Amino acid sequence: MKKLRLSKLITTVIVGFLSLLFISPLVWMLSAAAKYEVDVMKFPIEWIPTKWNLIENFKTVWLGNVPFGLYYLNSLKLAILMTLLTLLFSSMAGYSFAKLNFPFKNGLFVLVLSFFLIPQESTLVPRYILIKWFGLYDTHFALILMGACSIPLTFLARQFIKDIHTEYIEAAKIDGAGHLRIYWQIILPMAKPILATVGILKFLWTWNDYQNPLIFLISKSNYTVTLGIQSFASQYGTSYAVIMMAALSTILPILIVFVLLQKQVINGIAMGGVKG
Repeated sequence: MKKLRLSKLITTVIVGFLSLLFISPLVWMLSAAAKYEVDVMKFPIEWIPTKWNLIENFKTVWLGNVPFGLYYLNSLKLAILMTLLTLLFSSMAGYSFAKLNFPFKNGLFVLVLSFFLIPQESTLVPRYILIKWFGLYDTHFALILMGACSIPLTFLARQFIKDIHTEYIEAAKIDGAGHLRIYWQIILPMAKPILATVGILKFLWTWNDYQNPLIFLISKSNYTVTLGIQSFASQYGTSYAVIMMAALSTILPILIVFVLLQKQVINGIAMGGVKG
């Protein structure tokens, strides 16, 4: 028993130390965002600023020459729309692969999963050509079109829905319900845990996406926050306090979402990965 307690104590100490190590860059960013520029690179590091410049750094980011508020709204629009579309398409595809019977269902599912193995970088040129051909280059609709569905999130939805008892569907069919009604009134309410997980993950991925906006957006009025950070780095290249405030403003929403809903995200991934 003593050996077990000692082992747990050592494990707790090691995990605690590693946690502090991993979180230290975030803490430094929070500290730097509140400092004057001359204090950012002081050594030893002042984790708690002695002189605070938080308000001025905040004004520089949000009220300065770079339209950071517009970039924020663009990112919110893209993240919300792409999340809603992914919830719709992934849940519909998950229901189809989990509960419907049609020719070559398993083969098609394996084929869909195989596309996930293709690196996104290798499809950049074909996607660029198609977007230019459709006349959608430098539009938010191009990003929405490319990000409206997600293969890994479809997999999670399918694994979860597959474990829902088929008796519910059979009873609904006896009452005369079609597949659309079954999907909308039975499957979606019962799949709320995985839908919440899919929605949160998709929102985070879209918010953090840098590659697609960089390739498919050129007008500054269409920029997202990830490209906005690049604008700050170009304009305030030597002002690390301002850049850290911009970075803090960017990650704060997703940090809050993840801290509040991390248990649901982890549980949803676990349920979707092991069920079925």
